[in-house]
Amino acid sequence: MPAVFENENLIVFNKPAGMPVHPSIRHQGDTLGNYFASLFPELTFRPVNRLDRDTSGLCVIAKNALAASGLQGECHKIYYAAVHGIIEESGTIDAPIARRQQSIITRCVSPEGRCAVTHYRRLSFNEKYSLAEIVLETGRTHQIRVHFSHIGHPLAGDDLYGGLRENISRQALHCGEMSFTEPVSGEPITVNAPLPDDIEGLF
Repeated sequence: MPAVFENENLIVFNKPAGMPVHPSIRHQGDTLGNYFASLFPELTFRPVNRLDRDTSGLCVIAKNALAASGLQGECHKIYYAAVHGIIEESGTIDAPIARRQQSIITRCVSPEGRCAVTHYRRLSFNEKYSLAEIVLETGRTHQIRVHFSHIGHPLAGDDLYGGLRENISRQALHCGEMSFTEPVSGEPITVNAPLPDDIEGLF
């Protein structure tokens, strides 16, 4: 997994789908944390943003506490998702998100939830799917997946929220662009990761 960007303060990976960011009981040796530790055994793993296991794309890891502090909340991300059906050319989904009762994983739109706002623009479409460019105003767990399911256009492959796996075996979600200010030099940095083949293949 090559680094998309690296300097003495941080490194940005293009994380593949299927790889968790953090080690857990089920995933103790196949995570981004393990990969980082193999490259930098002397450093603490300090991920600045987190992606779901099956979401691909850009993940920035700070190499020191100063960079971790300076990058927190400062990364502007653009996501790309393939969703079922033909969505509007652009729009905003403003719907509060809460944890679904009796579940530690699943989220839902609920008046008792926390404010969640998602902006999107349709880039292309065919008879089955639309490709959306997405910017989040808030960062709730599963926000993109819950919001598009809520408006009747679940992500392709996202069977947790109503998507079908007939053409892709994971939620079709990718973090494709990230902009931030280098925490020490103050230099503006933008990195990109192209759409992976499984999402590209839907179009």
